[in-house]
Amino acid sequence: MEQYFRVGVFANTHGIRGEIKVYPTTDDVSRFRDLKEVILDTKKEPIPLEVEVVKFFKNMVILKFKGIDNINDIEKYKGCDLLVSRENAVPLEEGEFYLADIMGMPVIDEEERELGVIREVLQTGANDVYIIQKKRGGEILLPAIPSCILDIDFENNRMKVHLMPGLEEL
Repeated sequence: MEQYFRVGVFANTHGIRGEIKVYPTTDDVSRFRDLKEVILDTKKEPIPLEVEVVKFFKNMVILKFKGIDNINDIEKYKGCDLLVSRENAVPLEEGEFYLADIMGMPVIDEEERELGVIREVLQTGANDVYIIQKKRGGEILLPAIPSCILDIDFENNRMKVHLMPGLEEL
């Protein structure tokens, strides 16, 4: 299971005092209000940063970090992901799970036939759509609705699904 979740991407600087504009990648932007710490994923050494100020502007979040008071201290990290640890993630309600926990999960149908693995999740508004990468190439777009998702077994790392007629041939 993933230990860190991406909550945003450092899009640009904001002013000259070390603030940054973040494009949020979380479905709950208000979660930034309670954020105490993020990890800047530099692809080399992760940098933990203590959040000092949170503001919202249009579709962006503006963050100021403790100890970063100059544009030159932060600008070089533009484009990096902002992560939170699993412990600092938004708590789950009963029956909920983090999307990161199903990425790469093997998918089987009702007859125990292996279909592939979950490669991506599209959030469409009405319901999510799981993109299943088939073993022999191609993909299946599976709506994440109760009639299609029969069981998600985190203990055995597999998802059992019902394929509606025609979904596999698309």
